[in-house]
Amino acid sequence: MNRIDPAGRGGEARIRFLDGDFQILSPGNFVRCAVTGAAIPIDELKYWNVAHQEAYIDPATCVARHKQLGLTWG
Repeated sequence: MNRIDPAGRGGEARIRFLDGDFQILSPGNFVRCAVTGAAIPIDELKYWNVAHQEAYIDPATCVARHKQLGLTWG
């Protein structure tokens, strides 16, 4: 994972989501949840969809969005 420096720039980051990792394209302190619009601090970002390049705030939101997109596991 790319980390921003502690002095970092405030505001929303632009991120490219990869399998098991992400790349910060433009520094910032947070990204937005694709479903709720809530700010997700970069250091708390754990859930995303690579194909749709979307971040999710928590596991329940991630699962709900995947169901909405018709994606399943297993």
